[in-house]
Amino acid sequence: SNMAATGNAEETQLQEMEEEAGMEREMDSDEEEGMGIENSDDEEDDSSEDDKENEAEIQRLEEQLSINAFDYNCHVDLIKLLRQEGELPPLRKARQKMSELFPLTEEIWLDWLKDEIRLTEEEQNREKVYELFEIAVKDYICPEIWLEYAQYSIGGMGLPGGMEKVRSIFERALTAVGLHMTKGATLWEAYREFENVILATVQPPPGSVPTCEQQELLNAQLERIHTLFCRQLAIPLMDMEGTYAEYEEWSDQGVSDTVSQKYKRALQQMEKSKLYEETLMAAEPPKLAEYQTYIDYEQKEGDPARIQIIFERALAENCLVPDMWAKYTKYLDRQLKIRDLVLSSHDRAVRNCPWTMGLWKNYLLALERHGADHHTISDVFEKALNAGFIQATDYVNIWEAYLDYLRRRVDFSKESSRELEELRWTCGLESGDPSCTIMQVWAKIEALHCKNIQKARELWDSIMTKGNAKFANMWLEYYNLERSYGDALHCRKALHRAVQCTSDYPEHVCEVLLTFERVEGSLEDWDAAVQKTETRLNRVNEQRAKVAEKEAHLVRQEEEKTEQRRRAKADKKNQKKGQKGSRPGEKRKAEDEDNENEWGEESEQPPKRHRGEGNQGSFRGGGAEEFMETESGLFGRRAPPCRRQEPPGAKRGQQMAPATVRKTQEDNPEQRKDDCSVFISNLAFSMEDPEKRLKELFEPCGPVQSVRPVYAAKGFRGYCYVQFEGKTSVPEALKMDRREVDGRPMFVSPCVDKNKNPDFKVFKYNTNLEKHKIFISGLPFSCTKEQLEELCKDQGTIKDIRLVTNRSGKPKGLAYVEFEDEAQASQAVLKLDGTVLQEHTLSVAISNPPRRNAANKPDFSRPMGAMMPQAMVYGSRGKGRTQLSLIPRSLHRQTGSESKAENGTAPKPTGGASGDAGFEAQAKPMSNSDFAKMLLRK
Repeated sequence: SNMAATGNAEETQLQEMEEEAGMEREMDSDEEEGMGIENSDDEEDDSSEDDKENEAEIQRLEEQLSINAFDYNCHVDLIKLLRQEGELPPLRKARQKMSELFPLTEEIWLDWLKDEIRLTEEEQNREKVYELFEIAVKDYICPEIWLEYAQYSIGGMGLPGGMEKVRSIFERALTAVGLHMTKGATLWEAYREFENVILATVQPPPGSVPTCEQQELLNAQLERIHTLFCRQLAIPLMDMEGTYAEYEEWSDQGVSDTVSQKYKRALQQMEKSKLYEETLMAAEPPKLAEYQTYIDYEQKEGDPARIQIIFERALAENCLVPDMWAKYTKYLDRQLKIRDLVLSSHDRAVRNCPWTMGLWKNYLLALERHGADHHTISDVFEKALNAGFIQATDYVNIWEAYLDYLRRRVDFSKESSRELEELRWTCGLESGDPSCTIMQVWAKIEALHCKNIQKARELWDSIMTKGNAKFANMWLEYYNLERSYGDALHCRKALHRAVQCTSDYPEHVCEVLLTFERVEGSLEDWDAAVQKTETRLNRVNEQRAKVAEKEAHLVRQEEEKTEQRRRAKADKKNQKKGQKGSRPGEKRKAEDEDNENEWGEESEQPPKRHRGEGNQGSFRGGGAEEFMETESGLFGRRAPPCRRQEPPGAKRGQQMAPATVRKTQEDNPEQRKDDCSVFISNLAFSMEDPEKRLKELFEPCGPVQSVRPVYAAKGFRGYCYVQFEGKTSVPEALKMDRREVDGRPMFVSPCVDKNKNPDFKVFKYNTNLEKHKIFISGLPFSCTKEQLEELCKDQGTIKDIRLVTNRSGKPKGLAYVEFEDEAQASQAVLKLDGTVLQEHTLSVAISNPPRRNAANKPDFSRPMGAMMPQAMVYGSRGKGRTQLSLIPRSLHRQTGSESKAENGTAPKPTGGASGDAGFEAQAKPMSNSDFAKMLLRK
């Protein structure tokens, strides 16, 4: 009786659903007629001012998209305006264009689908809507879109195969989102509701006896509903207790033990996951950290389907985070290995984050791994070249990945093949690689696989003619190739040319040549090598001496100019004193002061420090004098016999107490230990008793042995040396750099002998792209660190905040905020760019400071500007704000080594193994051990 009552109720419900559908169609028809009337009235009125403004704005947006099709926000604005205008053909076209370039969000898809459904009346047009749904469900995991898809398919239930299509869509929806802890239950319930409606249609009328065929249909339908209940109860979903109670009420036979056991296990699993779901619900978008914690938990549990659903949920809310896509695709590559799922996920990854080279590279590997045809892989590679990578080296890496694929296609057992010719042709295409990394790989392939050492030599001749002949590491790379695949004659020839041409490390190539002849050469070869190396090194030393003499001459000229300015200043001062007249006894004092200027002020006055740089003065002299040059270049000359100076503020004629006497030059150089000292600068001239004040400031860092302030006739000059008793105190003292003292940033830097460390740099901040750090400009000058932290804390974990100030401590309206990782920084750019703080509009971008004081690196003959087309402008969806540029196959060349400084003192370059000549090999000097390793490698 319960089943019959349920069937009657469901039949009534089915009739109500059909009536509602009919009413909706009538309303849609009325709406369209109304639209036609309004449009005719508007035409008669010759359009209103608002319509004219909208039309002008639509035209402007279309023109902007014709210039830059990748402007995401422009697409969104255009679709919004066209939807307001009610013009279907241009609206549909605009949506299709955007869908081709970008994955669309759930909101955009639902608007599009509802518009198409409302305007599609004829049954034969349903297939077009089905096709649109198929595209929509591929972009992101969206339970609402699947639900809309299933409900739309119910409307075509009466067509041939309509029932099977509805069930097929529901099953696909359950596979895609049925495990969604919070939204999956909605689809299960909709599926059961549909089957209950079907149950009502197959039940016989009340009081009648069903036939055998009717009874079979009825039993089959009851079994379907029973199976749906059992499947749902075996899955951990929120509020699953209500589903269990509903099943108990629906089933005449009660709940079986099997179903009950599965339900209890699922309930336990749900209780474990409930904490993570509640954390997600309480968190503010983008919830990246919370999702990552949830993913880690599911990976430990090890259920592939649940791992996949949580990844998809995270990506739906963090679609512009490359790291998340990389983790997801790596999991699919290594664990699931399902071809369609893996390749579709890689494709979605590069559509969401096309500027990330690593995602394209992994995509190419996945296509090759799953046996994709050559045409498909080539198309993906061409798309990658036009994606707009962040760094020029990304283009070299993607070319190398593609050439690796082409090489793996070749059967080298055959002398000639179409694949081999394509590999050679493709290698020859790429001419924008300044370091010739790709040509070097090509030469190795020719020598190793093709046994064509002559072709490899021709390639190396081409490499050397492109400006690389002056680099020792390039010659040694070629020498290693000849050593492995050539003969001794060509090895000797290569080393002789290297000795003649190398300008960066001639001693190293000379040593390699002599070692080679010592092992393999005759006496005549040895004599020739010795003569050649001696001649070359003598010429190199002469050139270096000339350069040193020229530099010394320039230094002397600068010192003479400084001396002339000092004398002119002193003469002018004496003239003023002479005009004022003098009392008896004052003349001697004036002369004393002049002498103090000569020996005190000028010998210790540091050269002017440029903004943002360390003071890098240099003093040169001769004899047995000992030099110690610090950041400011002080104590560069031996001071004359010390003499007492007046403390700051002391008036002439006053009796000086012994405790206030300063002996700035009294310390012998032998007693100074630069490895235990730090140099302090940018202090206020008005600081009272600097020695006592600085001792108090730096005592927490360790025992202070001495404090040596720098004085002149006018008083304290803002510079000082602090020497500790031990070396361990120096790192702690350096941490106090930029601390505010008397309203000014105090600069703290190590004392370094520039004669022993000529490459020492004091600029402590990075000058390269820092993906985990953002740069904010347009800040109000009154902005504090606390206010900035409050503004940025919602975007991720903040590691450091630095407000940029000038030397006097006044803010510049700029700041750097360092996050824990690249993903948080990218999210901060998207969320904060364009925000308003205290009536100031902020500009936010990934930190990419300009290079400073570029070291003497190899200069490249090819001008970069010729290889760089005008960069495309991207919208704020993520591409333009991550320092992107659209570079075709020509490449940038980075001429400076990448500093590893992260708001700390930049480390000194260390020699590492640099066997392969490439970007890194040319980016930093090579040590003896580097060249030894390169030489010994076969």
